[in-house]
Amino acid sequence: MHVEIDLTGRRVVVLGHAGAARRIVTRYRVAGAAVERFDTLTAMTGGLEGVTLVVEVQGAGTEASGRGDDAGGVLRQRCLEAGALLTREPAGRDTGHVSLVGGGPGAPGLLTLDAAAALRDADVVLHDRLGPTDALTDLAPSAELIDVGKLPGHHRVPQSGINALLVEHALAGRHVVRLKGGDPFVFGRGSEELAACLEARIPCTVLPGISSSIAVPAAAGIPVTHRGVSHLFTVVSGHVPLTDEEHLHLAGLGGTIVVLMGVSTLPQLVAGLGRAGMRPDMPVAVVERGYSTSQRTTSGTLSTIVTAAGAARCQSPAVLVIGEVVRVGLQLQGSAAHLARLTESLAS
Repeated sequence: MHVEIDLTGRRVVVLGHAGAARRIVTRYRVAGAAVERFDTLTAMTGGLEGVTLVVEVQGAGTEASGRGDDAGGVLRQRCLEAGALLTREPAGRDTGHVSLVGGGPGAPGLLTLDAAAALRDADVVLHDRLGPTDALTDLAPSAELIDVGKLPGHHRVPQSGINALLVEHALAGRHVVRLKGGDPFVFGRGSEELAACLEARIPCTVLPGISSSIAVPAAAGIPVTHRGVSHLFTVVSGHVPLTDEEHLHLAGLGGTIVVLMGVSTLPQLVAGLGRAGMRPDMPVAVVERGYSTSQRTTSGTLSTIVTAAGAARCQSPAVLVIGEVVRVGLQLQGSAAHLARLTESLAS
């Protein structure tokens, strides 16, 4: 049975030692309750009159209510007499740990189940500017939220500082979630953060996320592979211009090229690919703000995309897609639009 109660302004008593009950106390306070915590029932001052909910913390070595089944029965009886609901919740961990969580491209529905569970359990969330940041207060209701996001050309918290925060909060016994856009191991410096945790002997779990290299083109209807068109795709960071040798290898691979963080280096990229032999009419798309309400796709060819992107004032965050799959995607979108118009016409 699932029961929801509005606890705003209501008295909630939590029975459990401070460390084991910390996250539980925080969660109920975030819900608006007036929370009182006591180590055990016998340590509680006053009675349960006027208390809406009693939370007994279990699994901390001794039960919060006292010793044995008799004490548990006493607690149940006192709650019954006072008209207070009784629930039992597992104790928090004694030692801290870190979860490196991939948040996907930003839509909360694209979080994995494990990622959502980690956020619900978090004491602290260190988050980037990408990922499902708008929904964090709902996804992590008990957590302190710390924005460590990087902007193009500006890192408000350097990577060494982020590593230090992870270690600091975990050593204090907290569950720290490092929430990153996309996947933590795809241009996300997740491996550096994992290394910092291992060096400090902090348990660390990696929870993969849906990479924007696949998801954002899909949001625009562009498949990164398509039978008979492209049987491979290459993911490239566009954070800095590529070398002539890298342009040559990319142009020679064929298939699809997906570029992350590449708006600012788009002119150098298309010029380099052109020098490496890629044909001028190769389709190119720039997909901005995938899965947001302001998502937009600007398309062109290798020879026209710089002008088209400039005219459209394309900005980061965006994913670039280069290859014949762009043409496939545009054709699919055209067919979908035609079908929608036809359906609307038949309905009227």
